[in-house]
Amino acid sequence: MNTRKASPSYIWDYSISEQEFKQILAGERVIGRLDQDWAALRLLEYAPYEDIVRLLGFPRLVQNWTRWRPNIRSQSRKRGFDFLATWLPVKHPEYCHE
Repeated sequence: MNTRKASPSYIWDYSISEQEFKQILAGERVIGRLDQDWAALRLLEYAPYEDIVRLLGFPRLVQNWTRWRPNIRSQSRKRGFDFLATWLPVKHPEYCHE
């Protein structure tokens, strides 16, 4: 029986653990070209919304969206995060500060 926990679907093509991914996302670790921006983009491109909010958080998303946006391939995700990054600061500014 395999006791190793499966990695999240958004890192299916890398041999890194979920813990390593979280360290990269937090800026605590870099593995080759896998850095904090790479991890954030993986979440934004492939992760379920709940994981994005839980792991990245609204403040980081709003603050960094203009930097990450050009690298998102999914047009529907771009539209969704464009809306969120402009709507949150206006309607719920309390969610935009750490």
